[in-house]
Amino acid sequence: MKYGLIAGGGSFPLMVLESARREGHCIVTAAIKEEASPEVEERSERCHWISLGQLSKLIEIFHRDGVSEAVMAGRVRHKQIFSAIRPDWRLLKLLGSLRSKNTDSLLGAVADVLEDEGIKLLDSTFLLGHYLARKGPNAKRGASNEEAANIEYGLGVAQALAGFDVGQSVVICEQACVAVEAMEGTDAALLRAGDLANGRKLTLVKAAKPNQDMRFDVPVIGARTIRKMERVGATAVSVTAGKTLLLDKDELLRAADAAGIAVVGS
Repeated sequence: MKYGLIAGGGSFPLMVLESARREGHCIVTAAIKEEASPEVEERSERCHWISLGQLSKLIEIFHRDGVSEAVMAGRVRHKQIFSAIRPDWRLLKLLGSLRSKNTDSLLGAVADVLEDEGIKLLDSTFLLGHYLARKGPNAKRGASNEEAANIEYGLGVAQALAGFDVGQSVVICEQACVAVEAMEGTDAALLRAGDLANGRKLTLVKAAKPNQDMRFDVPVIGARTIRKMERVGATAVSVTAGKTLLLDKDELLRAADAAGIAVVGS
């Protein structure tokens, strides 16, 4: 089977490519210059490099290579959309039609344009079921009573924020919200929380949106998240079970176990 891959940054697109190879699928990759790793090209049957904003070129690539189904995988930093994007005529027209330019609105509109052109965006995790967080403890240690109380409180805050498409993560200390993720990303929110907490233990809570569109902007954590947590004194992370990808899962869980960090699917 042939699929298209719209590849952003991080290891997510590499995981898609590896899973596709194991299952015998052919992948045509459109790699975003501002984000994607050179490894994406090394692991793809065919790889084309595009810049943010080149929606017409993306469509031309998939039409030329006979792609009718595609997945979107990998990080596109929200700030890049505002600082690095140079829209072509098709994307400029799309942007002008949007009432709001948050992630859901923009990517949903792109998905609609692709579908109009005969290219269906699939659930970006459809090849990666093994990497989705499961309910309950995912690492060796479960949450302590204090961490569980932080998670319960943080879920209410994180889910409310996710509904506004502000960010997916909050950092909690003693059942108080210390930091909220916005465009700067989870790692930056953790570092900010560490500066404010003065050595007190933190809990990271990452929540999928109430009506999470699994075609894009799927919640993820990776080993880098665990290392940042250890650095700032965060001892537990809660993620949405069945909707959050554990990037480089084995490495992530080894790092969590070594640091004594609980990884909990809620």
